Amino acid sequence: MDTMATQPHLNPLGPSARNEWRVSADTVNMIRVPVSARPVSVQDRNRTITFDAARTAVIVIDMQNDFCHPDGWLAHIGVDVTPARAPIEPLKALLPVLRKSDVPVIWVNWGNRADRANLSPGVLHVYNSDGVSIGIGDKLPSRNAGVLQVGSWAAQVVDELAIEPDDICVDKYSMSGFHDTVLESILRNLGVTTLLFAGVNADQCVLCTLQDGNFRGFDCIMLEDCSATTSPTFCMDATLYNVRQCFGFVCGSNEIREQLA
Repeated sequence: MDTMATQPHLNPLGPSARNEWRVSADTVNMIRVPVSARPVSVQDRNRTITFDAARTAVIVIDMQNDFCHPDGWLAHIGVDVTPARAPIEPLKALLPVLRKSDVPVIWVNWGNRADRANLSPGVLHVYNSDGVSIGIGDKLPSRNAGVLQVGSWAAQVVDELAIEPDDICVDKYSMSGFHDTVLESILRNLGVTTLLFAGVNADQCVLCTLQDGNFRGFDCIMLEDCSATTSPTFCMDATLYNVRQCFGFVCGSNEIREQLA
């Protein structure tokens, strides 16, 4: 018997349709509405990997002006950001298809407090090893805001990748999007078991977040064409090796996009 149909007076209560009770003044129904599986199969070298799109979210990491824009922080300190821009076009093609298929799009971006009160010396040391260079939270001469400061142009996603109203945004303060953030709570409330990973830098923040996702029991897939790094090529090679060897799987976005579309 469909208990929802026999209790039409009950009201939905929960953070999303994926995780709702039905309640009234005298009744609480904690049975979640079942979701039909939507299998998607991708190739990881010589293996076929099948996951459930109905229980999947994509996490896009650090596709921000300070990392990816020619006028941002990394470019200012002499880093060639051309590789960091490589995921833009694949993501522009993939994200609308995921949204249309009700796959949550979660932006995990670096966003410092203005006072940097929760950032340790070890974090601040990145790109400011002498204490007088321009590192995280320091002021860029060309911008009236600290590097990666929350709410500033520096921390915004690049213009080519518009954030839609139903997307979810999470600020992070370290290499991992799970450390000291609400990301895991959001994913649990969404009923998600599989995570697709994209963004920059693949060998740093993307890998650290993927590893932490694996440690928390999520099934992890790195989207190779939607991930990139400004590090040397061998860093990307090592990242792909380690993801496949220890933490999950690697595939391209085209297969996912074609099957869902």
